[in-house]
Amino acid sequence: MTLSARTTTTGTGKGTASLILGVCSLLAGWIAVAPLVGLVLGIMSRRSEPMARGRAGWGIALNLVALLGWIVFLIVVFGGVFGASLLETSGVATLR
Repeated sequence: MTLSARTTTTGTGKGTASLILGVCSLLAGWIAVAPLVGLVLGIMSRRSEPMARGRAGWGIALNLVALLGWIVFLIVVFGGVFGASLLETSGVATLR
């Protein structure tokens, strides 16, 4: 009778995916969903994958920067649109 020891391997897939999504989000300007997914994967990886702590940490940082960039972009775009419409409706900016 042979007994086989069960080996448990802890993968690094979530940490690696978080890092890749963070880099791609910064370089390619992906939609705002990618940094959110990368952030969630990074946090999950920090808790469950001890071998991917560095990748997960960098993934979290890069995804936070990308998410902050999207927030600033949306504030600038919507602030400009709403600001212009408010000025137009109040009669302050009448260009003819």
